[in-house]
Amino acid sequence: MQHKTRGIVLKTTKYSESSVVVQIFTEKFGLQSYIVNGARKPKAKIGTNLLQPLHLLDMVVYHRENASLQRISDARQMPPLQSIPYDIIKRTIALFLNEVLYKSLRQQSPDVPLFDYLFHAISWWDATEKPALNFHLFFLVKLTRYLGFSPTLPKSNEPFFDLKDGVFCHTLPAHRWVLQNPQTLFFARLLTCSFEELAVLRIPSSDRRILLGKILDFYRLHIDHLGEIHSHDVLEEVFRE
Repeated sequence: MQHKTRGIVLKTTKYSESSVVVQIFTEKFGLQSYIVNGARKPKAKIGTNLLQPLHLLDMVVYHRENASLQRISDARQMPPLQSIPYDIIKRTIALFLNEVLYKSLRQQSPDVPLFDYLFHAISWWDATEKPALNFHLFFLVKLTRYLGFSPTLPKSNEPFFDLKDGVFCHTLPAHRWVLQNPQTLFFARLLTCSFEELAVLRIPSSDRRILLGKILDFYRLHIDHLGEIHSHDVLEEVFRE
């Protein structure tokens, strides 16, 4: 049976000389794997240009319960990305966030609030012309709410954030999984700010680098088998230039 659903592309892998398997987080069915025959041919109906990281799709799919591979009848970008594929910083951040998402999203059941957050965040980031050098930090901090380990909100200028327990605190925890000021302050601002406020949030590059490493530690502590994020190093190189 055919179904209409929106989707967010996460990973494309060569399957044969001309075909690919693509992992897509869909609105209707959660995370699914689709085989796309002939995708690597020059005049493919559904080509690899549609199946790039974080591309947003409107799809018509064939869906069989418990099948390991599904099929796509039709797909188009909706909305087409205008800046992420062409801006070096946005493109590098997209590859980084895509890797984190691919390693974090394990469920094959639908999660509409999570899907809506991802779809809105990617659409907003592609459309904004304002500086958004902290978008990846903001994106990951907000994502924790939908992955089930959102931090408690800060209360009264607590100088520490315990990464293991996910709480702000006044005393230094007796382990190394901790944020300290000024990174604690920036983390709290990311947690409470909106998309519109993100453009005016200033985080020095040295603090941004430390904060990103700690946020990835936070993810590893709360997501089993997350592993290393290899695109992290590429991202750091781009921000260093």
